[in-house]
Amino acid sequence: MSKDYYKILDVDKGASQDDIKKAFRKLAHKYHPDKSGGDEEKFKEINEANQVLGDPQKRKQYDQFGSAGFNGFSGGSGAGFNGQGFGFSAQGFEDLGDMFGDMFGGGFGFSRQKKQTPRGQDIQVDMDLTFKESIFGVEKDISVVKSNSCQRCAGTAAEPGEGMHKCSECDGSGMSTQAHRTILGMMQSKKMCVTCNGSGDVPKKKCTGCSGAGVTKEKSTITVTIPGGVDGGSILRVRGEGEAVRSGEPGDFFVRLHVESDSYFKRVGFDLHTTKPIGFTQAALGDTLEIKTVDGVVEFKIPSGTQSGTIFRLSGKGVVHNVGRGDQMVTVLVNTPTKLNKKQKQLLEEVDLKE
Repeated sequence: MSKDYYKILDVDKGASQDDIKKAFRKLAHKYHPDKSGGDEEKFKEINEANQVLGDPQKRKQYDQFGSAGFNGFSGGSGAGFNGQGFGFSAQGFEDLGDMFGDMFGGGFGFSRQKKQTPRGQDIQVDMDLTFKESIFGVEKDISVVKSNSCQRCAGTAAEPGEGMHKCSECDGSGMSTQAHRTILGMMQSKKMCVTCNGSGDVPKKKCTGCSGAGVTKEKSTITVTIPGGVDGGSILRVRGEGEAVRSGEPGDFFVRLHVESDSYFKRVGFDLHTTKPIGFTQAALGDTLEIKTVDGVVEFKIPSGTQSGTIFRLSGKGVVHNVGRGDQMVTVLVNTPTKLNKKQKQLLEEVDLKE
């Protein structure tokens, strides 16, 4: 009798692979035989449907020929709960291993064992930059005491020339298995073997340089290249310069930047804002001004009749970034004279500048 696998999983025929996986997980959790209210026959049925619809190639075959083309399920090796075979391949239980592993922190007993590559811890330090260093970038050396891979054994923990042998604790898998009793029955969780640090191998003879640790604690100098345009609070990553670990990958080195403020320049994005006080005569007649920039002093002409508060742009005098530089925005502030002699007052009265 033909089975409607789509109906069994309660999904439409146009359902995506992700939708099918979600539906299977939901139903598998509901009907698990070891759970109160579970249904072993229903569980077998939904797992059979998932094995077909969860595989794009098998799903295509099913859509053409129906479930009759999958009678092979009746003669499988049997995965079984409580020692009883279900009559189909245990391959379909990989999704179950993932699902219950997510819930209980380990595999379900059907998931493939994989060696885990250990990774060292990350290191974070703080660095102070001057305002100008943050604009143009700078290269700095940072000294830290951290774990480095042992140079004598290259991090293997074995004395050179002695070699390695299979870890007896995990039988070379790199993973240790522990059983836990849960509401769904006995579950297995797999964790990295602490004896071999997840490598599956242990040294025949421990390295005399690191006493079998694979790492040595020492002072290290790390060169950090700070790119131009960084802002305060930015965090830079130097990959592989963190703590080393035996038979694994080192962590990363993070640098949190703190930029000193500047009394003259104000940064807004990639632009720099400054003010330039000028005299009344300069504003009225125009003049060539000397403007301070992060590159040094430059000359800049203002036209006659310049009003207080006028903003002039100095192109390319701002913050460095990946496609060039920002600009410097100069706000001109006209100072009104407060102390005039008799002749100066007389001249201004003759000009009669009321507007």
